[in-house]
Amino acid sequence: MAGTDDEAVAAADDALYVLTAVLLTPAQFPSVLGDDYPEACAALDLAPRADGYGLVLGQDGEGARWTVVIDDVSLVAVAIASWDCGMEYELSPDERAVVTALPGWPLAVAVAAPGVPAPHDPAPAEAGRPALSPPDTASWGPAQRRLGADEIALQWAAWRAQIDDADFPAPGGQQPKPAGAAPEGEGAASGGHAGVRRVLAEARAYVESPPPLGRVRSSFAPGEARTLRADGPGWSIVARTDDIAFVLLDEEPGEVLPVGRGPELPGLLEALDKMAVRPL
Repeated sequence: MAGTDDEAVAAADDALYVLTAVLLTPAQFPSVLGDDYPEACAALDLAPRADGYGLVLGQDGEGARWTVVIDDVSLVAVAIASWDCGMEYELSPDERAVVTALPGWPLAVAVAAPGVPAPHDPAPAEAGRPALSPPDTASWGPAQRRLGADEIALQWAAWRAQIDDADFPAPGGQQPKPAGAAPEGEGAASGGHAGVRRVLAEARAYVESPPPLGRVRSSFAPGEARTLRADGPGWSIVARTDDIAFVLLDEEPGEVLPVGRGPELPGLLEALDKMAVRPL
């Protein structure tokens, strides 16, 4: 597999101080790495394995950053669930589960291992390949757009509270901008903002011609609803299947564009949810 280096694996496996871990699966992957699962895998020189991977981020005894890729997805899922509940869990992957060790971290990590030098990339001779680094999110672009969609999905209630259904006019009208966002929306899934119309058309096309795995994902939401996430070239959608949607566009820096349910959005969300991948 691309990126595998026995010496690098041995170096990272020697006293790796685990700092965090994330899943890289069709239904759950760091969206900052790509619009879909194969693209996120390609960012790490990994083949898009059907069962996915676990990414263990840590430092070796010299403080060097390493990302250890393992095929024991369940182990990483249990560790993440335990940490999210405030429980201690020692994540110690069996060496037989290690697929490869990659120098650097693909994501920003705000903590460091105690008692070792500050985080730094391994020496090129030891790493065997260029070190991974987080995508640049200092300026608006695909990575920043996807991070923005992540934030809306996590803080749905706060974003939704800024939108009054009465603000949605008839198709083609304008609506006020709520505090904390810069929405330009439409009262239905037709008319209104040209970029939104394009995004909705491309999302409808997914129903007829399935996109790469992970472009459309469905996750838990309160009640019987689902949180729906769809991404495409230059755009992201976050929606609740029983509510409205928010659209983010590469060409609209920092803008969050709400889309009212109207006559078409409910059917589109239902169709996308049926084809979406879901966490196991």
